[in-house]
Amino acid sequence: MNSGEYRRAPRYIWQAPEWPALHYDLSALAAPLAEVSHAQGVLLGRLSDVGMALQERASLVALTDDVVKTSAIEGEQLDELSVRSSVARRLGVDIGALLPANRHVDGVVDMVLDATQRHQEPLTVERLFGWHAALFPTGFGSLTRIRVGNWRNDASGPMQVVSGPVQRQRVHFEAPPAERLPAEMDDFLAWANAATGEPAVIKAGLAHLWLVTVHPFDDGNGRIARAVGDLFLARGDGSPLRFYSLSAQIQRERKRYYEVLERTQRGDLDATEWLSWFLATLLGAVESAHQTLDSVLLKARFWQRWAQTPMNERQVTMLNCVVDGFEGRLTSGQWAKLTKSSPDTALRDLQQLLALGVLRKTEAGGRSTAYELVHGERS
Repeated sequence: MNSGEYRRAPRYIWQAPEWPALHYDLSALAAPLAEVSHAQGVLLGRLSDVGMALQERASLVALTDDVVKTSAIEGEQLDELSVRSSVARRLGVDIGALLPANRHVDGVVDMVLDATQRHQEPLTVERLFGWHAALFPTGFGSLTRIRVGNWRNDASGPMQVVSGPVQRQRVHFEAPPAERLPAEMDDFLAWANAATGEPAVIKAGLAHLWLVTVHPFDDGNGRIARAVGDLFLARGDGSPLRFYSLSAQIQRERKRYYEVLERTQRGDLDATEWLSWFLATLLGAVESAHQTLDSVLLKARFWQRWAQTPMNERQVTMLNCVVDGFEGRLTSGQWAKLTKSSPDTALRDLQQLLALGVLRKTEAGGRSTAYELVHGERS
């Protein structure tokens, strides 16, 4: 190959003449597809045996995790309590006092819920622009003003995904030039809205890959690609309620995610490895959802047991924390700190719960007494 031929060889899949004709080996994916389908069926079977109220609680946990983790993948940390409050407000789930609205958190929640609750509606340019505007209500991405609710224009140069210090940056990927975006997105949306015959989970994986490869926005491409993937997963499940979080599983496997994505984007349009990784990650998300459901059921049983027992607001709040999986040792000092009460009030709260049989002192020693739920009623 001479130098001229080398320069003409595609570096990225979107430069190939056949783009966007992604292909894959369905026989190689048959086993993981079956495994994912079985796991989804088992989870939905468990959920069908509980009431709508508990289904909504499980969905609240999964959606909160999804919103927090889809932002964490991009290095943005959202306050989990604010997210939970925003999701609960939109789902109409009673979780007690709600935190004040936060328009940035609400924007991410609105995007995720629009993708899943309106999963049967077509994807359109206007809908994607609405999601993008919801993600960036101030018009800034980090500290940089971006084109909100519009395709990027590459005014500052080609759209690249880079890492490392400025002096030694490594380019992992370069997206198609901005002038190609209207045609690129027309192709994507036509495919997204057509009955193309793939299993829903395969279409979700291909949609994610396709959208992050086109990279149509100045910022937020990963979050929007994951929301589009969730839309197709919701179509496959046939339910607007989400009970597992793919974004949370991707966050747990973030390094592998970027490795497989980069190899695929520099490959030959064969998406088999990407889809194999996607299905394995989806399986992990579904299996993790069983733990969420276990926690929701445990919490429901706990409060059924103690529903008629008078407790003050501090006690209810702290017991919810313990049932949800309080990290560390529950001491009177921690109680006072978290409830913003005096040491005497904290000790009085704890002694009342000891007398009722809700809590007991732990057997582990230490400089201060610690407490736990009776009979292991703790997630």
